[in-house]
Amino acid sequence: MSGDERTSLGLDVGTECIKAVVLRADGSICGNAVVPRAGYFQDRVAEVQAVALDDAQVAESDLAGICATGFADNCVAHATHYLGESACHALGAFHYHAEPMSVIDLGGRDPKIIHVDDQGRPTAIHALRRCAAGIGSFLIFAARQLDIHPTHLQEMANMSDRPADIGSYCSIFSGQDILEKLRDGARREDIALGCIHSIADRVIEIGALEGTVRVTGGVAEYFPGVLDVLAERTGIAITAVPQPILAGAVGAALWALRAPRSRRTPEDHLQQGEVR
Repeated sequence: MSGDERTSLGLDVGTECIKAVVLRADGSICGNAVVPRAGYFQDRVAEVQAVALDDAQVAESDLAGICATGFADNCVAHATHYLGESACHALGAFHYHAEPMSVIDLGGRDPKIIHVDDQGRPTAIHALRRCAAGIGSFLIFAARQLDIHPTHLQEMANMSDRPADIGSYCSIFSGQDILEKLRDGARREDIALGCIHSIADRVIEIGALEGTVRVTGGVAEYFPGVLDVLAERTGIAITAVPQPILAGAVGAALWALRAPRSRRTPEDHLQQGEVR
């Protein structure tokens, strides 16, 4: 293939959703897909890849490379490259906003704040203590307890201006708070808004926000109210990148295009431990 015809596939294998992006050499997305995680990761990887390649009208044999990232990237046995989540989210955000920034990665697991330099490289990664992990999973749990589809949790939260007090210290204890509030007859709308505030509290606890702030991940995609609360409480302008749920997969696809041509080692690009 000539340089202009090269395409790559990025796979972000998360705990709640599996994402795939097919990228052209010019950086444009020609195919993508998102499927909920259920059952074996390998089955969902095969499904999301097939949908994304069909969307792009590209055959796997025509790909310049396949890069996997995320919680279960080891379930992508056919990948040609692997790259850590933080590096992928940094690359994905930088693809849309080519400037130094703080990237808030809000996915199914633990939130992270990633400092990104003027080359799209992560220079520092800040995370919460392990017991506060699982933010996306927590919101999905909350929706189930409130008897609504997860995509309607934000809509329900918008109907309240009195957030219930939902703890942010521990995901398990926060879930218990929801059950107790329901037992005591609290309004579902107030509980939903309390859950949004709880996630914002977890991010604020990390601190380390510097300069321009962008947000990636599924929480930004489906629960944008978290960003509004963050902006209100920190006084910082906080915006999501385009299609934030795909940011990790975009970064992976970019790496699949760049890595074969790079003469530098991965450690020259990214924080050690991000690439393997």
